[in-house]
Amino acid sequence: MRTFLGKAAALSGIFAVGPAFAQDEGYERDPAAGWDHLWHEIIVDITVIGVIFSLAAIYMVWKYRAKNENEVGRGPKLTPAAALAWALIPASIFMADDFFLSAKGWTLWNDYRRIPDDAKEIRVTAYQWYWEFDYGDEIVSEELVVPKGQPIVLRMTSEDVLHSLYIPEFRVKEDVMPGRVTYVWFNPKETGEYVHTCTEFCGTAHAEMYTTVRVLEQDEYDEWFNQIKEEANANSLPNNTQS
Repeated sequence: MRTFLGKAAALSGIFAVGPAFAQDEGYERDPAAGWDHLWHEIIVDITVIGVIFSLAAIYMVWKYRAKNENEVGRGPKLTPAAALAWALIPASIFMADDFFLSAKGWTLWNDYRRIPDDAKEIRVTAYQWYWEFDYGDEIVSEELVVPKGQPIVLRMTSEDVLHSLYIPEFRVKEDVMPGRVTYVWFNPKETGEYVHTCTEFCGTAHAEMYTTVRVLEQDEYDEWFNQIKEEANANSLPNNTQS
């Protein structure tokens, strides 16, 4: 039995930690990939540990079951050193695994905080109950449109209450607060439309504070940007003429 438990603990440490040594090269360019990678490791970790402990429990229930109603079980007598070893060695193995995954989590957090030098900045303002995106050049829209393959950093603030920007596809979520600027960045690698919503209760219409993120090819994005810029210039013409 001791041999079985010893092997089980060793195997759990090897198999649970093993996937964590996978190469992380390139994840700093796409935190979403790093997030998925780490989550996969955690699922493997808890699955392996759960299976090992389940098998150990089933084995002990069968091995040490009462053969008759008068049978009374007796535990083995352990020296203080043996008792400490049985308590500390398995705990150390599993804690080492947990600490290793925690360290990788902090590394991923740092990747979320390090903005690439070539990131395109879009300023975001949250209102009750809609979002406003400032692309620069006096181009403001209530729609978030970004080019494929271009790292995007969102600099965010709120004009009223606490909000929280959440884009599940890109694994980004950050609170948006009045009087403070927060930020997130992501790297959209596939074209399409994705959900963008507020995940902090912000009033009666909180559930309606969502929109889509459109990821376009670079030429389509340039066409969209030029079009919205022309519309903005056209809307400003009457004011310029009157002045």
